[in-house]
Amino acid sequence: AVLKKRLVKLVVNFLFYFRTDEAEPIGALLLEHCRITKEEENVFSISFIEEPERKYCFECASEEQCQEWVEALKRASYEFLRRSLIFYRNEIQKMTGKDPLEQYGISEEARFQLGTHRQ
Repeated sequence: AVLKKRLVKLVVNFLFYFRTDEAEPIGALLLEHCRITKEEENVFSISFIEEPERKYCFECASEEQCQEWVEALKRASYEFLRRSLIFYRNEIQKMTGKDPLEQYGISEEARFQLGTHRQ
C-alpha cells in the first residue's frame, strides 16, 4: 500500500482524482456496486462488491471532512438516486392521488418500479 497525495472531485457518481500539480484527472472511480466505509478517524475507503480486493483508502484533513465525504459518496450512486426517486414518487402520489411521472410518459418504465433490478 503506497500513499499518494491526490485531489478528488465528485461529479454525480464518478469520483475523479488528480495529481496535485495537474488540471486533467488521472483516473476516475464509478461509484456503483461499492461500499463506502469509515476506517479510522480521518480515513474512509471505497471497495467494490464484485472485486473485494480492489480497495481505495482516502485520508481527510479532519474528522468532519471525512464524515462529509462518506455521506456525499453514499448518496452519489445511481441506485441511491433511483430509490430516492421511487420513495418521493410514492409520497407525492399518496398526497395528490396522481403519479408525478405520468405527465412525462415514463411512469410505467421498469427502472421506476419497486423490486426491479437494472441489468
